[in-house]
Amino acid sequence: MEVFFNQLFDYNFYCNKNIIEQSVTLDSIPEKSGKLFSHILNAHHIWNKRILNEDKEYDVWELHKVDTWQDIHYENQRATFEIIRNTDDFNARVDFVTTEGRGFANDLKDILFHIINHSTHHRGQILADFRNNSIEPLKLDYIHFKR
Repeated sequence: MEVFFNQLFDYNFYCNKNIIEQSVTLDSIPEKSGKLFSHILNAHHIWNKRILNEDKEYDVWELHKVDTWQDIHYENQRATFEIIRNTDDFNARVDFVTTEGRGFANDLKDILFHIINHSTHHRGQILADFRNNSIEPLKLDYIHFKR
């Protein structure tokens, strides 16, 4: 399972890195896209902190300037790879409190997959927003990554 998650997070890193690289070349980023990408970064950060039982530094919809995206993204990925590397049991339950204050528990493997799925969902929204704002979206399909 470690290899599987490393591959998924390599793909996640690749996709987010490409969006960041494209975004820094733009004169301006569509407002919706900036909000969604900040949300991707924040949610990944928050889930890492929940897994590690640490306090979060960002709120779920906190906005970040484009010139900070790369550092936040890199730290998110580094922390997740460390979590994966140090995990003996991907079925371990992780207790956490939601941003609304409700307590839950999920298997680590499900949380890790959620981070990937959540990011993919919002990247799709960003790419559609780019197209709606006359910005040619990147091809970020998994199969393109694997070529």
